[in-house]
Amino acid sequence: MIAAAMPKTPQSARHGGALKLHRDCGFGEVSIALHQPKTREKPPFPETGTAHAINYLTSGVAALSASSTGRGGARNRADRVSHALTMAHIANLKAAERHAAKIGLPFTRMITIHWQAAGVPLAGMAKATGRFTDLMAKALARHDSGTAWLWVHENVPGNGHDKGGHCHLLAHVPADLVSRLTALQRGWLRRITGQPYRARVIHSEPIGGRLGLEAGNPDLHAVNLEAALAYLLKGASPEAASKFGLERLEPGGRVIGKRCGTSQNIGAKARKAKD
Repeated sequence: MIAAAMPKTPQSARHGGALKLHRDCGFGEVSIALHQPKTREKPPFPETGTAHAINYLTSGVAALSASSTGRGGARNRADRVSHALTMAHIANLKAAERHAAKIGLPFTRMITIHWQAAGVPLAGMAKATGRFTDLMAKALARHDSGTAWLWVHENVPGNGHDKGGHCHLLAHVPADLVSRLTALQRGWLRRITGQPYRARVIHSEPIGGRLGLEAGNPDLHAVNLEAALAYLLKGASPEAASKFGLERLEPGGRVIGKRCGTSQNIGAKARKAKD
């Protein structure tokens, strides 16, 4: 569970009571004891953490062939292989998360996309994620909303089921636009892969388990976001985990091309310009 990724619970509650981690809620939902109303419990995540581990054998797709270089040209070439998040990766992702909040676009949603199950070959995963975030940003822009995001790729087996290549994405999606966005996602996946949508390829969840938590209870949202980000960083190298005090570690697997990324508005260049 994501809760295991948190070394200690931040003491940031403003309304009194002790912060308590719910073991049966998605993405490490936290509530303030005695002051939060009861909510319907959610089924626990599998030990591997991915919401829906599935095993599809696919032959690849025309839209994203195994020879695709994807977004970023040479940065995603087929011989660029990694097996873990580095110290530089983690420093960048943590700084990006802080900057997103600083510019008023805090991450509010966690999305997992099982690219292998959708028929995307490992070498095409970076391009597929890039197209998905482009479509998401354009859809939100049509409703006069900005966004920010970061993502991490993994390629690992789990509990006897080969999940293969998949993406974990944290994004800013305003609560009033969630239903419109989620209604479009399956269509985006059909466009990206060139194949019919397959069940359980995408899983989307509000961070903290409730829409609008970032506005209604910022402290509670911050605790849940910390847990969600720690979950995305679980594929860190031993050196990176030691440096950043990461307690939950799992193999991230072999990834071709970019292993992680952020939207430009919270990337290193944007952060430097803002500072």
